[in-house]
Amino acid sequence: MKIIEFKNVKKYFKKREIIKNLSFSINKNEVVGLIGTNGAGKTTTIRMILGLSKPDSGEIIYGSKNQKPEIGVQLQTTPFFEGFTVEENLKLFGTFQNLDMTKENIQTTLENYTLFQEKRTLASKLSLGQQKRLALCIATLHDPELVILDEPSAGLDPGGQRDIKKMVLKLKNKGTTILFSSHDMLEVRNIADRIMIMDKGVLSEEGSPEELIIKYNVKNLEEVFYKSIGKENDFV
Repeated sequence: MKIIEFKNVKKYFKKREIIKNLSFSINKNEVVGLIGTNGAGKTTTIRMILGLSKPDSGEIIYGSKNQKPEIGVQLQTTPFFEGFTVEENLKLFGTFQNLDMTKENIQTTLENYTLFQEKRTLASKLSLGQQKRLALCIATLHDPELVILDEPSAGLDPGGQRDIKKMVLKLKNKGTTILFSSHDMLEVRNIADRIMIMDKGVLSEEGSPEELIIKYNVKNLEEVFYKSIGKENDFV
């Protein structure tokens, strides 16, 4: 079942076409990696999925009844409330979603994200890895159908990257659909069921990591990426 479908979507910025006849779909309960150079159109695409920006032409269809799914978003920087602990931040964000944030619910949620021991720590004092986990925790508080992650493990050490991978796969096992952007090709290969490569506002390639590596007869996704956007000579 398709949870989102783009049909010939175009978007202009100051008369410049930045998204060009973009067509793709994201299926329920799959993990999709969206990759591309800066300026490829990834952020604009995500903004249109969220409804923060509307296409100038074409159509975005949500699910079978065109009803926008519940969406959770984790940005690279989440504006935690200054001077508030992990637990207090969780309660506040839960209030925004009209959730019943009982003591038991908070404990279970924090334990799921390995943050229970830090519940009385100021969110601003957490390590980068802990902040990433708290951001993901907040993004999924309302049990959304679709979770969008922007560079979920950027800046993390291998242990932190592994933690994020485990949490993303746990969400998938619950039936959550995940769209994430990343410049880390190893992360993409380890997490994504399918990748979509954007270049200059168009979808230059899509498929599973293994399918694309075989198709282009290369060793890794980095080579797939550069070949798909016509820069294979970077490896010569």
